[in-house]
Amino acid sequence: MNILIAGDSEVALHLASLLANENHNVSLICPNKELLKVIETHSDLMTYVGDSTSLKVLEEVNPKRKDLLLSVHLDGRINLLTAILAKKLGVKKCIAKLHDVESLTPEYKEFCQSLGIDFLVSPEKIASKEIVNLLNNTAATEIFDFTDNQLSMMLVKLEANAPVVGKSLNEIAHLHQHLDFRAVAIHRRSKTIIPRGEDVFQEGDMAYVVTKPHGIGQLLEMGGKKRFEINNVMIVGGGTVGKMTAAALEKKFKVTLFELNYDRCQELNDYLSDTLVINGDARNITLLEDENISRMDAFVAVTNNSETNILTCLLARKFGVKKTIALVENLDFIDISQNIGIDTIINKKLATASYIIRFTMSAEVVSTKCLTGIDAEVFEFVAKPDSPVTKKIIRKLKFPEKAIIGGIIREGQGFIAVGDFQIRAGDRVVVFALPQAFHMVDKMFRN
Repeated sequence: MNILIAGDSEVALHLASLLANENHNVSLICPNKELLKVIETHSDLMTYVGDSTSLKVLEEVNPKRKDLLLSVHLDGRINLLTAILAKKLGVKKCIAKLHDVESLTPEYKEFCQSLGIDFLVSPEKIASKEIVNLLNNTAATEIFDFTDNQLSMMLVKLEANAPVVGKSLNEIAHLHQHLDFRAVAIHRRSKTIIPRGEDVFQEGDMAYVVTKPHGIGQLLEMGGKKRFEINNVMIVGGGTVGKMTAAALEKKFKVTLFELNYDRCQELNDYLSDTLVINGDARNITLLEDENISRMDAFVAVTNNSETNILTCLLARKFGVKKTIALVENLDFIDISQNIGIDTIINKKLATASYIIRFTMSAEVVSTKCLTGIDAEVFEFVAKPDSPVTKKIIRKLKFPEKAIIGGIIREGQGFIAVGDFQIRAGDRVVVFALPQAFHMVDKMFRN
């Protein structure tokens, strides 16, 4: 696919590198020469220095030959204008990133579509929804629901007391012949494994599992995890993510929100009805103690500073908070953050990539999820009539080694993938894949 990316943000660089490595023909327009030098040293793509709202610059990249435009500047207004101009010049599909999530109403989206912008994406909205979902599923480190919640993919870190530790997948299948979940990946010491029957679970493994709704309880038990009730939530950072998260949680939980900026605190007080907004620095231990940090059940740090988010989550851990979630924008920090005791890492670059990656596939993709801390994704494909994946039972499919089928949703009902299951046209199929397999998996679902 011929893809044009316009942007001056780290999201632009991440997407450019990700998509170029998946063998797409990627061009990047960026006004910052220094940023372009960084990406040129790591990826094989065409780069252009300039303003993406300039007709001269856009015409230089031959827009009529572009299948997809991703405009991901820091300024959402530039993204809107870039997408409108690019569509008029012949780009087939245009996606613009917005930060003003309150404008993402159905009416606003419809208006943007009339101007030629096919889709709008808000990393902040995606991140907030992920946080809310995690607080409703307290034992999971990461969770993603598929069609009608008939299947979910959960990340569970295996504790020392987990019954599955020391056992292979074959042993577990023999002991529990009617499991409603399936392990699709194991992340161990910075390496991701697509598990086969002889692979043995170890303490500390990050296990990615596709499960049916009523299998969640048994899954958590076998992973050594226990659900717990959340009543009190503390949020650090009153930016867009913090504001949206507090608004989504305040009717269900008792929410306390820390924000350093006084004027923003005033705005938050006007916007939030049941959240206690505190103007202060959450790195101040005395202030945390004054606000009963030890009585909190969950702690969410979503400031614009990754180091602050990591540090405050570790402080919350010290005070006994059961669930900690940190917004970490530096991808290099993710692995170490998970290993030092922070439960869940949220990353807006990966959240944006999760939304966008489906539009780069030729097969029909209902949803995608870029997984935090590992170079892999989960896709929900729709099997097309006469596509290779429908020709044989799963066991006999020549499915890529770096990918695995986790489950199938058929006529509103979820099924865990087993060897003798026959996928039919119209089924929604959950697939875990490493980047090397994306293209081959895509071909399996096309007719």
